[in-house]
Amino acid sequence: MKTLTSALLGAAALAQNVNSSPLSGAAGLEFPNVTGLANPTVHVSNGGSAHCVSGTVKVNATTDKNLKFAYNLPSNQSQVTQTLVSLWSSGGDGYLKSLTSGTQRVSGSYDIEATYCLPAGETSKTTKVQILTHGIGVDRHYWDFASGYSYVDTAAAAGYATFLYNRLGVGASSKEDPLNVVQSPLELEILKTLASKLRQGTLGDRAFSTVVGVGHSFGSILTQGVTAAYPKTLDAAVLTGFALDSNGLPGFGLGLNAAIASETQPYRFSGLSAGYLVAGTSVSNQIAFFYDPGFDPEILSLADATKGSFTLGELFTLTHVVNATSEFHGPVAVVAGNEDLPFCNGNCSSPTNILAGLVPALYPGLSEANTATYVAPVAGHALNLHYAAPGAFDFIQDFLKKHNV
Repeated sequence: MKTLTSALLGAAALAQNVNSSPLSGAAGLEFPNVTGLANPTVHVSNGGSAHCVSGTVKVNATTDKNLKFAYNLPSNQSQVTQTLVSLWSSGGDGYLKSLTSGTQRVSGSYDIEATYCLPAGETSKTTKVQILTHGIGVDRHYWDFASGYSYVDTAAAAGYATFLYNRLGVGASSKEDPLNVVQSPLELEILKTLASKLRQGTLGDRAFSTVVGVGHSFGSILTQGVTAAYPKTLDAAVLTGFALDSNGLPGFGLGLNAAIASETQPYRFSGLSAGYLVAGTSVSNQIAFFYDPGFDPEILSLADATKGSFTLGELFTLTHVVNATSEFHGPVAVVAGNEDLPFCNGNCSSPTNILAGLVPALYPGLSEANTATYVAPVAGHALNLHYAAPGAFDFIQDFLKKHNV
């Protein structure tokens, strides 16, 4: 596994490539011409198995399901902390019920920062794409974090295109009201729209016949929500870092020690309101996302240096879009690190496989032959950043190939 120094150098090289001349790659490398991405720049994935184009996508999205809260945004860290203590100590439901005052319509045109990758040197155009949705506390680079920790590289080696994006409010994606706008219902609509654009050929360099949704944590919640609300949008779903055991969520939420982003890393988040948060410290990140000894401490340091923002609105609507459906008939895989804190309370496999309960509960019409679970050993919630990640990556590609998606 690479050291922090080399990882940082890799990240710097990636940034340098992304900021190079539009669509100008290194000599001898071919990159896709992409429609639907503004200000496109080119680079390679961290392991070199994929050639990528990054830019921004304009997405029009509307929902009538965002929640309305009788709550004023906090003005300081003490108020943020007390809000989250009240939220997690009540298990979420009681406190949220006291704040919620119905639903509201939210509509807008949003810039979404994204990266589109194709297998390097593909001899024929792949017709299959995986749309990758990251969770809270990271950004889209969770899927292409460093050499040896790149889901994008593994998918490319298996012949898949990938589309990874920064959720609303993250990175260079639009920064909207962190309470009323940046919530799970609107983000579900954005994911659905992006997946539809990939299928229609209005995003990327081709129309994809197969679109697979792959999520992590909150990204899995959004992916599952799309399969329930729009069952024809995705051909398969891979839900990582997600299960139905919520006993560990309070420990996760409090351990995250959420801090005002603009005060914690002002050089990255200046100008954001106090409704935009990040994990407080490197220790907070380890508690919430990592399991020792299953990770390189230098990867934790890099993860903390590059951590992504999240909003109070997202925390307040964390699982709001999860719904059971018997209308989605594609294959579903559920994958997590064995020591996942929020969704397995630190143990996914003993005395029973907690992951196995998700599909019967949320996809009651799906046959057992169309599902699978994988528990990665000695790994916490941020599975992709652990030593066990390559095994999980390979399992997912094998699962998709087995089901011809």
